[in-house]
Amino acid sequence: MLTKWGYEAVMARDGVEAWQALQAPNSPRLAILDWMMPGMDGVEVCRRVRAADREPYIYILLLTARTESQDLVEGMDAGADDYLTKPFNAHELRVRLRAGSRILDLQEELLVAREALREQATHDGLTGLFNRASILEALQNELARSGRESQPVSLLMVDLDRFKNINDTHGHLAGDAVLREIARRMKSAIRRYDAIGRYGGEEFLILLPGCEGEAACVQAERIREAVAASPFPAGADFLPVTCSIGASWRGRPSVSDTDSLVREADLALYRAKDRGRNRVEITAWQPESAGDSDLPSLALAITADHR
Repeated sequence: MLTKWGYEAVMARDGVEAWQALQAPNSPRLAILDWMMPGMDGVEVCRRVRAADREPYIYILLLTARTESQDLVEGMDAGADDYLTKPFNAHELRVRLRAGSRILDLQEELLVAREALREQATHDGLTGLFNRASILEALQNELARSGRESQPVSLLMVDLDRFKNINDTHGHLAGDAVLREIARRMKSAIRRYDAIGRYGGEEFLILLPGCEGEAACVQAERIREAVAASPFPAGADFLPVTCSIGASWRGRPSVSDTDSLVREADLALYRAKDRGRNRVEITAWQPESAGDSDLPSLALAITADHR
Protein backbone atom coordinates (compact mmCIF):
# COMPACT_ATOMS: atom_id res chain seq x y z
CA MET A 1 0.00 0.00 0.00
CA LEU A 2 2.78 2.46 0.89
CA THR A 3 4.52 1.92 -2.44
CA LYS A 4 1.24 2.36 -4.29
CA TRP A 5 0.70 5.68 -2.47
CA GLY A 6 4.11 6.96 -3.59
CA TYR A 7 6.18 6.24 -0.48
CA GLU A 8 9.52 4.46 -0.44
CA ALA A 9 9.04 1.73 2.14
CA VAL A 10 11.90 0.66 4.43
CA MET A 11 11.07 -2.60 6.17
CA ALA A 12 12.22 -3.60 9.66
CA ARG A 13 11.68 -7.12 10.99
CA ASP A 14 11.85 -6.21 14.68
CA GLY A 15 12.25 -3.29 17.06
CA VAL A 16 16.04 -3.42 17.13
CA GLU A 17 16.23 -3.25 13.34
CA ALA A 18 13.72 -0.39 13.36
CA TRP A 19 15.81 1.56 15.89
CA GLN A 20 18.94 1.01 13.78
CA ALA A 21 17.15 2.21 10.63
CA LEU A 22 15.97 5.35 12.41
CA GLN A 23 19.53 6.15 13.52
CA ALA A 24 20.90 6.01 9.98
CA PRO A 25 22.06 9.29 8.37
CA ASN A 26 19.25 9.20 5.80
CA SER A 27 16.64 7.66 8.08
CA PRO A 28 12.95 7.65 7.11
CA ARG A 29 11.07 10.80 8.09
CA LEU A 30 7.81 8.89 8.61
CA ALA A 31 7.78 5.78 10.78
CA ILE A 32 4.90 3.32 11.26
CA LEU A 33 5.73 1.25 14.35
CA ASP A 34 3.86 -1.72 15.67
CA TRP A 35 3.49 -1.58 19.44
CA MET A 36 4.42 -5.24 19.98
CA MET A 37 7.66 -6.22 18.24
CA PRO A 38 10.44 -8.70 19.03
CA GLY A 39 13.62 -7.32 20.61
CA MET A 40 12.24 -3.85 21.35
CA ASP A 41 8.63 -2.71 21.36
CA GLY A 42 7.37 0.34 19.52
CA VAL A 43 7.00 2.42 22.66
CA GLU A 44 10.68 1.94 23.53
CA VAL A 45 11.70 2.82 19.98
CA CYS A 46 9.65 6.04 20.33
CA ARG A 47 11.39 6.90 23.59
CA ARG A 48 14.84 6.39 22.08
CA VAL A 49 14.06 8.44 18.98
CA ARG A 50 12.81 11.36 21.09
CA ALA A 51 15.72 11.08 23.53
CA ALA A 52 18.17 11.33 20.61
CA ASP A 53 16.53 14.67 19.67
CA ARG A 54 17.85 14.54 16.13
CA GLU A 55 17.04 16.79 13.23
CA PRO A 56 15.21 16.56 10.94
CA TYR A 57 12.19 15.43 12.91
CA ILE A 58 10.83 11.88 12.59
CA TYR A 59 7.03 11.62 12.61
CA ILE A 60 5.94 8.40 14.33
CA LEU A 61 2.63 6.64 13.85
CA LEU A 62 2.04 3.87 16.40
CA LEU A 63 0.04 0.87 15.22
CA THR A 64 -1.58 -1.08 18.02
CA ALA A 65 -4.37 -3.50 18.91
CA ARG A 66 -4.64 -1.87 22.35
CA THR A 67 -7.66 0.36 22.73
CA GLU A 68 -7.55 1.22 26.43
CA SER A 69 -7.11 4.95 26.98
CA GLN A 70 -4.24 4.40 29.41
CA ASP A 71 -2.35 2.42 26.76
CA LEU A 72 -2.84 5.19 24.21
CA VAL A 73 -1.68 7.81 26.71
CA GLU A 74 1.46 5.75 27.36
CA GLY A 75 2.20 5.56 23.64
CA MET A 76 1.75 9.29 23.10
CA ASP A 77 3.81 10.11 26.20
CA ALA A 78 6.61 7.97 24.81
CA GLY A 79 6.82 10.26 21.76
CA ALA A 80 4.36 8.93 19.20
CA ASP A 81 2.73 11.66 17.11
CA ASP A 82 -0.35 9.65 16.20
CA TYR A 83 -1.77 6.16 16.58
CA LEU A 84 -3.97 3.78 14.65
CA THR A 85 -5.78 0.81 16.14
CA LYS A 86 -5.84 -2.61 14.52
CA PRO A 87 -7.49 -3.81 12.46
CA PHE A 88 -6.83 -0.57 10.62
CA ASN A 89 -8.64 1.00 7.70
CA ALA A 90 -6.38 1.65 4.69
CA HIS A 91 -8.04 4.99 3.91
CA GLU A 92 -7.55 6.14 7.50
CA LEU A 93 -3.87 5.14 7.40
CA ARG A 94 -3.41 7.10 4.17
CA VAL A 95 -4.93 10.34 5.50
CA ARG A 96 -2.95 10.11 8.75
CA LEU A 97 0.27 9.74 6.75
CA ARG A 98 -0.73 12.77 4.68
CA ALA A 99 -1.17 14.75 7.90
CA GLY A 100 2.28 13.61 9.04
CA SER A 101 3.79 14.64 5.70
CA ARG A 102 2.27 18.12 5.99
CA ILE A 103 3.76 18.52 9.47
CA LEU A 104 7.19 17.43 8.21
CA ASP A 105 6.96 19.89 5.31
CA LEU A 106 6.17 22.71 7.74
CA GLN A 107 9.08 21.70 9.94
CA GLU A 108 11.40 21.70 6.93
CA GLU A 109 10.31 25.24 6.11
CA LEU A 110 11.02 26.28 9.70
CA LEU A 111 14.50 24.73 9.55
CA VAL A 112 15.26 26.57 6.31
CA ALA A 113 14.03 29.85 7.82
CA ARG A 114 16.08 29.26 10.98
CA GLU A 115 19.21 28.55 8.94
CA ALA A 116 18.64 31.73 6.91
CA LEU A 117 18.35 33.75 10.13
CA ARG A 118 21.49 32.12 11.52
CA GLU A 119 23.34 32.97 8.30
CA GLN A 120 22.22 36.59 8.53
CA ALA A 121 23.27 36.80 12.17
CA THR A 122 26.75 35.33 11.69
CA HIS A 123 27.80 36.33 8.15
CA ASP A 124 28.51 39.57 6.35
CA GLY A 125 25.75 40.34 3.86
CA LEU A 126 28.06 41.67 1.13
CA THR A 127 30.94 39.19 1.11
CA GLY A 128 29.36 36.10 2.66
CA LEU A 129 32.28 35.84 5.10
CA PHE A 130 31.95 35.74 8.88
CA ASN A 131 30.94 39.10 10.30
CA ARG A 132 33.01 40.90 12.95
CA ALA A 133 31.33 39.27 15.95
CA SER A 134 31.57 35.77 14.47
CA ILE A 135 35.24 35.93 13.46
CA LEU A 136 36.15 37.23 16.92
CA GLU A 137 34.15 34.40 18.49
CA ALA A 138 35.96 31.93 16.22
CA LEU A 139 39.26 33.44 17.38
CA GLN A 140 38.34 32.99 21.04
CA ASN A 141 37.23 29.39 20.44
CA GLU A 142 40.43 28.57 18.57
CA LEU A 143 42.61 30.15 21.25
CA ALA A 144 40.87 28.03 23.88
CA ARG A 145 41.27 24.84 21.82
CA SER A 146 44.88 25.53 20.85
CA GLY A 147 45.73 26.42 24.43
CA ARG A 148 44.46 23.04 25.63
CA GLU A 149 46.45 21.23 22.93
CA SER A 150 49.55 23.47 23.15
CA GLN A 151 49.30 24.42 19.48
CA PRO A 152 50.26 27.83 18.02
CA VAL A 153 47.77 30.25 16.47
CA SER A 154 48.35 33.13 14.09
CA LEU A 155 46.08 36.02 13.19
CA LEU A 156 46.24 38.07 9.98
CA MET A 157 44.73 41.51 9.55
CA VAL A 158 44.25 42.36 5.88
CA ASP A 159 43.53 45.85 4.61
CA LEU A 160 43.02 46.82 0.96
CA ASP A 161 45.40 49.50 -0.25
CA ARG A 162 43.87 52.85 -1.25
CA PHE A 163 40.42 51.35 -1.46
CA LYS A 164 38.81 54.75 -0.91
CA ASN A 165 40.05 55.79 -4.36
CA ILE A 166 37.96 53.05 -5.95
CA ASN A 167 34.78 54.23 -4.26
CA ASP A 168 35.53 57.87 -5.03
CA THR A 169 36.45 57.29 -8.67
CA HIS A 170 34.24 54.41 -9.77
CA GLY A 171 31.41 54.49 -7.25
CA HIS A 172 30.35 52.29 -4.35
CA LEU A 173 28.82 49.62 -6.59
CA ALA A 174 32.23 49.02 -8.13
CA GLY A 175 33.73 49.02 -4.65
CA ASP A 176 31.21 46.41 -3.49
CA ALA A 177 32.02 44.22 -6.49
CA VAL A 178 35.73 44.46 -5.67
CA LEU A 179 35.07 43.50 -2.03
CA ARG A 180 33.08 40.44 -3.10
CA GLU A 181 35.82 39.32 -5.47
CA ILE A 182 38.53 40.01 -2.88
CA ALA A 183 36.61 37.84 -0.39
CA ARG A 184 36.34 35.05 -2.96
CA ARG A 185 40.07 35.17 -3.76
CA MET A 186 41.14 35.18 -0.13
CA LYS A 187 38.77 32.34 0.73
CA SER A 188 40.18 30.26 -2.11
CA ALA A 189 43.74 30.93 -0.87
CA ILE A 190 43.28 29.87 2.75
CA ARG A 191 43.31 26.34 4.08
CA ARG A 192 40.10 24.39 4.68
CA TYR A 193 40.34 24.72 8.45
CA ASP A 194 41.26 28.43 8.52
CA ALA A 195 38.60 31.05 9.25
CA ILE A 196 38.09 34.41 7.57
CA GLY A 197 35.77 37.29 8.42
CA ARG A 198 35.11 40.90 7.50
CA TYR A 199 36.36 43.00 10.38
CA GLY A 200 34.97 46.26 9.06
CA GLY A 201 34.99 48.29 5.83
CA GLU A 202 37.84 46.92 3.73
CA GLU A 203 39.56 45.14 6.64
CA PHE A 204 39.51 41.37 7.16
CA LEU A 205 40.69 38.99 9.87
CA ILE A 206 42.06 35.57 9.00
CA LEU A 207 42.61 32.92 11.66
CA LEU A 208 45.42 30.40 11.06
CA PRO A 209 45.43 27.45 13.50
CA GLY A 210 48.74 25.62 13.87
CA CYS A 211 50.79 28.49 12.40
CA GLU A 212 53.51 30.61 13.97
CA GLY A 213 56.19 33.00 12.83
CA GLU A 214 57.46 32.39 9.30
CA ALA A 215 54.76 29.82 8.58
CA ALA A 216 52.17 32.56 9.09
CA CYS A 217 54.16 34.79 6.72
CA VAL A 218 54.06 32.10 4.04
CA GLN A 219 50.29 31.83 4.35
CA ALA A 220 49.94 35.62 4.33
CA GLU A 221 52.06 35.91 1.18
CA ARG A 222 49.82 33.39 -0.54
CA ILE A 223 46.79 35.51 0.32
CA ARG A 224 48.49 38.75 -0.74
CA GLU A 225 49.43 37.24 -4.10
CA ALA A 226 45.89 35.93 -4.63
CA VAL A 227 44.46 39.42 -4.10
CA ALA A 228 46.91 41.07 -6.51
CA ALA A 229 46.85 38.24 -9.07
CA SER A 230 44.85 40.14 -11.71
CA PRO A 231 43.08 43.52 -11.99
CA PHE A 232 39.39 43.84 -11.25
CA PRO A 233 36.97 44.82 -14.05
CA ALA A 234 35.06 48.05 -13.41
CA GLY A 235 33.07 48.99 -16.49
CA ALA A 236 35.57 49.71 -19.25
CA ASP A 237 38.44 49.90 -16.77
CA PHE A 238 40.51 47.28 -14.99
CA LEU A 239 41.52 48.17 -11.47
CA PRO A 240 44.73 46.83 -9.91
CA VAL A 241 44.05 46.16 -6.23
CA THR A 242 46.59 45.17 -3.61
CA CYS A 243 46.47 44.57 0.11
CA SER A 244 48.70 44.98 3.13
CA ILE A 245 48.78 42.30 5.82
CA GLY A 246 49.82 42.39 9.45
CA ALA A 247 50.37 39.14 11.35
CA SER A 248 50.56 38.23 15.02
CA TRP A 249 50.87 34.86 16.71
CA ARG A 250 51.06 32.93 19.96
CA GLY A 251 52.97 29.75 20.59
CA ARG A 252 51.08 29.02 23.83
CA PRO A 253 47.77 30.82 23.39
CA SER A 254 44.89 31.45 25.75
CA VAL A 255 41.52 33.15 25.41
CA SER A 256 42.92 36.20 27.20
CA ASP A 257 45.17 36.79 24.16
CA THR A 258 42.21 37.78 21.94
CA ASP A 259 42.52 41.56 22.22
CA SER A 260 46.31 41.63 22.21
CA LEU A 261 46.52 39.46 19.08
CA VAL A 262 44.16 41.79 17.23
CA ARG A 263 46.07 44.84 18.44
CA GLU A 264 49.44 43.39 17.45
CA ALA A 265 48.18 42.37 14.01
CA ASP A 266 46.87 45.90 13.58
CA LEU A 267 50.25 47.38 14.53
CA ALA A 268 52.00 45.06 12.07
CA LEU A 269 49.50 46.13 9.41
CA TYR A 270 50.36 49.79 10.01
CA ARG A 271 54.02 48.91 9.56
CA ALA A 272 53.20 47.26 6.21
CA LYS A 273 51.42 50.46 5.18
CA ASP A 274 54.31 52.57 6.42
CA ARG A 275 56.82 50.54 4.41
CA GLY A 276 55.05 50.96 1.08
CA ARG A 277 51.90 48.79 1.12
CA ASN A 278 51.32 45.53 -0.78
CA ARG A 279 53.45 43.62 1.70
CA VAL A 280 53.32 41.41 4.79
CA GLU A 281 54.69 42.37 8.20
CA ILE A 282 54.69 40.19 11.29
CA THR A 283 54.99 41.00 14.96
CA ALA A 284 58.60 40.66 16.09
CA TRP A 285 58.87 38.67 19.32
CA GLN A 286 61.28 39.14 22.17
CA PRO A 287 63.04 35.91 23.20
CA GLU A 288 61.84 34.33 26.43
CA SER A 289 65.10 35.14 28.15
CA ALA A 290 64.40 38.84 27.66
CA GLY A 291 61.63 38.69 30.22
CA ASP A 292 58.38 39.94 28.74
CA SER A 293 58.10 37.19 26.16
CA ASP A 294 54.40 37.85 25.67
CA LEU A 295 54.98 41.40 24.47
CA PRO A 296 55.71 42.12 20.78
CA SER A 297 58.59 44.37 19.80
CA LEU A 298 57.42 46.89 17.19
CA ALA A 299 58.99 50.25 16.47
CA LEU A 300 56.56 52.12 14.23
CA ALA A 301 56.06 55.60 12.90
CA ILE A 302 52.29 55.75 12.40
CA THR A 303 50.50 58.60 10.71
CA ALA A 304 46.80 59.06 10.21
CA ASP A 305 46.83 58.92 6.42
CA HIS A 306 48.69 55.65 5.98
CA ARG A 307 45.49 53.71 5.27
